[in-house]
Amino acid sequence: MGEVVTERLALFPLGTVLFPGLVLPLHLFEDRYRRLIGDLLDQPEPRGFGVVGIELGHEVGEGAAHRLAEIGCVAELREVTPHPDGRYDVVTVGTRRFRLKELDRSRPYLRGEVEFLPEEPGSDPEPVAARVRRLFRLYRHRLGAAGAGHVDRAEPPETPVALSYAIAASLVLDGHDKQRLLECEDATLRLEAERELLARENRILDVLPMIPAGQFLDGSFTPN
Repeated sequence: MGEVVTERLALFPLGTVLFPGLVLPLHLFEDRYRRLIGDLLDQPEPRGFGVVGIELGHEVGEGAAHRLAEIGCVAELREVTPHPDGRYDVVTVGTRRFRLKELDRSRPYLRGEVEFLPEEPGSDPEPVAARVRRLFRLYRHRLGAAGAGHVDRAEPPETPVALSYAIAASLVLDGHDKQRLLECEDATLRLEAERELLARENRILDVLPMIPAGQFLDGSFTPN
């Protein structure tokens, strides 16, 4: 085996999971993340930072995130809007997954030594991809019938890797399930996990319209 190549990457711990291809807008007001964006703007494009899930702790405050997920995703800067008081509104897009090898706390914001992960389709992804597409169409229909607000009707991508991430980003799941999908080694394994999750969610959504919606559906039950 060859030597593992790592790269130093600024990190942004978040209580949400970023997938390749997913658009993530952020409003940055903490001093350390204003500094992070300022440092990135001094660098040539492409400019990005690593979004890593918080497994223990919370987002705001120095040292708030006590334990981070091992697998994260690069958020590439696409739009940066500075405000006079130093805040930033940014639009990012998920690009590459990485494995976090070591933390560096020498700056106001976290950095890490990361190893970028390959994106493989896996063995024979097409049969499970076809099944997932059918289940996903049913899921979107039932989500709309359950009163979940606007449901994106765009057709998901054709290629297995892109399809696996588009489905992962669209599912209404808790952070643990989302992180598990991000960590799958290849698209076939991710699609197989999504097939099981979609079957579970479709069973749940199948009974929701028969029950007063207000008992179950509030502002948190919306597509990502």
